[in-house]
Amino acid sequence: MAPRTSRPSGSRPLGTPTRGTTNPNRLRRMDRWIAATHGPALRRSAGAPVAVDLGYGAAPWTAVELLDRLRRDADPRARVVGVEIDPERVAAAAPYAREGLAFVHGGFEVPVAEPVALIRAANVLRQYEEDEVAAVWARLCARLAPDGLLVEGTCDEIGRRHVWVALGPEGPRTVTFATRLGSLDRPSDLAERLPKALIHRNVPGEPVHAFLRDFDRAWAAAAPYASLGARQRWLATAAALSADWPVRDGRRRLRQGELTVPWPALAPRAWGGA
Repeated sequence: MAPRTSRPSGSRPLGTPTRGTTNPNRLRRMDRWIAATHGPALRRSAGAPVAVDLGYGAAPWTAVELLDRLRRDADPRARVVGVEIDPERVAAAAPYAREGLAFVHGGFEVPVAEPVALIRAANVLRQYEEDEVAAVWARLCARLAPDGLLVEGTCDEIGRRHVWVALGPEGPRTVTFATRLGSLDRPSDLAERLPKALIHRNVPGEPVHAFLRDFDRAWAAAAPYASLGARQRWLATAAALSADWPVRDGRRRLRQGELTVPWPALAPRAWGGA
């Protein structure tokens, strides 16, 4: 059953087309985190939970993969709607539609009639201006079901390095740094993948700059653990960092090369950060 669309006929999608580049498996780290942390909420849904892959790009790989991963690792009832502002991309994706997977023309209005359990917007706001972020977040959060989740962030072209913000209907909750540990020289390498809300705030005087500085220092202090592997060094780094920063993750998520802190700890000062 395909989800119903809700945008009035003749109205224009909200937003502007982006470059649309994508690669298979690019969002696997983000998907893994979503399935692990948001899976219980998806399973509590009275009906089949609807997830939106917003701005999936010139090829539909990320939407196809999201459906497969959610059904395998979170809720076998899950349905995915790929939303794209470029009608040619929607037409190109149409042959990949199947049971539980649909592609529709739209933007930040999220033209899906059903309550939305998840919106994933990866590498979309990166191409907007920083002063547009808050309004887009608010619009997308307004489309969430009461226990829904918005995940908005950026990653590199092959999915080795990610940083994303998780938001509920009330607004931003957490920031997650995720990486393939074997490729990491130092944690601040992730700075180039900060979401739009943070990337221009990595300057002295801003919380995210102080966090990445302390992250690097903890990583350097944990160098003796490198002989045991990058994972053990990351675990030691997180333990040291948690003395000064509110690290949320337990050992299981940390072992995946993830580290999450509350949004207020890193929020730009202009947004009311620490």
